[in-house]
Amino acid sequence: MGESLRDRVNEELKAAMKSQDKRRVATLRLITAAFRDREIQARGDGKELTEADLQALLAKMIKQRKESAEAYDAGGRPELAAQEREEIAIIEEFLPRQLTPEEMAQAVDEVIAETGAQSLKDMGRVMGALKSRYAGQMDMAQASRLVKERLNG
Repeated sequence: MGESLRDRVNEELKAAMKSQDKRRVATLRLITAAFRDREIQARGDGKELTEADLQALLAKMIKQRKESAEAYDAGGRPELAAQEREEIAIIEEFLPRQLTPEEMAQAVDEVIAETGAQSLKDMGRVMGALKSRYAGQMDMAQASRLVKERLNG
């Protein structure tokens, strides 16, 4: 299956340490620590972590940084907002390409058609299929809004 996400992060961390890129080293260490914490938690629950779990964790890290950057912008701290955006760019390197809004709408329509979803009662099934198929490729909160619109319409 090629290189795992964890392996890629570790390789990039070694390279960043060699080139003494402080921001990159710090961000990659944060990712490694988050992976480790999530793994310990999963082991406690008797589960095995998948690549999709790790991608979801990275997506969550990006979401947190976007919220922080917006808060820093609103608080008049552009240098801190820029720092958050630099971290976002680094984390995004380890996720699959994000779907465009048009591609996301198409994916939602396809999954609704495939699952035969008719109403909001079917929302869980649609979201489950989207999460398994497009993990890390779309903002699930946005997808959820789209699914709601389609099934309410």
